[in-house]
Amino acid sequence: MTNIISGKTIICALIGDPVEHTMSPAMHNAAFEKLGLDYEYVAFNVKPDSLAQAVAGLRALNVVGFNVTVPHKVAIISLLDSLDPLAEKIGAVNTVVNDKGKLKGFNTDAEGFLQALKEYGFKPKGKKVVVLGAGGASRAISYILAQNGASLTILNRQAELDWALDIARLIKNNFKKEVKALELSHLTDVLPADLLVNATSVGMSPAPNISPIPALPRSKAPLVFDIVYNPIKTKLLQDAAVAGAQTISGVDMLAWQGALAFEKWTGKKAPLDLMRQTAVQMLERHED
Repeated sequence: MTNIISGKTIICALIGDPVEHTMSPAMHNAAFEKLGLDYEYVAFNVKPDSLAQAVAGLRALNVVGFNVTVPHKVAIISLLDSLDPLAEKIGAVNTVVNDKGKLKGFNTDAEGFLQALKEYGFKPKGKKVVVLGAGGASRAISYILAQNGASLTILNRQAELDWALDIARLIKNNFKKEVKALELSHLTDVLPADLLVNATSVGMSPAPNISPIPALPRSKAPLVFDIVYNPIKTKLLQDAAVAGAQTISGVDMLAWQGALAFEKWTGKKAPLDLMRQTAVQMLERHED
C-alpha cells in the first residue's frame, strides 16, 4: 500500500478464526487507494471466547465498520445494537457498520451471492437448486434463493442435519415454501438440478484436493457455484467442468459481498472489477 497511515486514517477490519487465508485486506485496500480514501483495512484473528471483548474494542476504537467471518456470523448478533431486516431474518451477519458507537449488522453474503449469479445470467425464479451445507453462508444463500423464487433442497452431514432442518423452517416461515433437508448421501436422488451450490468450506486451501461430493454425473447440474475461493478452481469446479457444467468461483461472491460492505462504510461506489482482480492476483500468487 502507498497510503500513509496517520491519526486521521479511518480503520475497517475483519474478525474471524482463522483469518490467515483472507483476501479481504488486499481487496479493500486496493479499492481505498483507487478512490483516494484515507482508509485502511486490517484482519484480526479472534477466538470465540474473545468475541465480546473484540467487538467492545472495535466499538471503543471507533472502527467505522468490519466484516465477520467463520465462526462468528451468528454469535455476533447478540453483541450488536440493531440488525438490518435481511440479516435479522437470515440470522447471520457478515458486515457491521459503526454509526457513532452504535453497531448495526448486515448480511452482504446473500446479496453478493445473488449478484454473482446474475452476472452469469442465472435467474432463480422457478429453478431447482441444491445447496450443500447448512452453516451461516448456507443460511444467507438459501434465504436469498427462496426469496427470489427458487425451489430448494439442502444437503448436510448426518451429524448436523438439524442445521439444514432449521434453514428449511426459516424459509417455510418466511415464504410458505417447502424445502427438502436431507443427508449428503441423497445427492444422486435430488439431481438433476438447475444449480448446485457448495456452501461448505470443503475443498478450501490447505486441503484443496478434496470435494464435498463424488464426481458430478454429466449434465446433472448445468451450473455449479462453489463459494470456496481459495483455490480459485476447486476440485468440485474442476470435476464440474469435466462433466460439462458452467462454473462460478467463490471469488465472484467474495468480490460482490466485499463491494457491498465497502459501499456501506464509505458511501462511495465500489470499484468491483478492481476488487475482484486484486483477489484473483493474490490467489494466483498464493497458488504459485
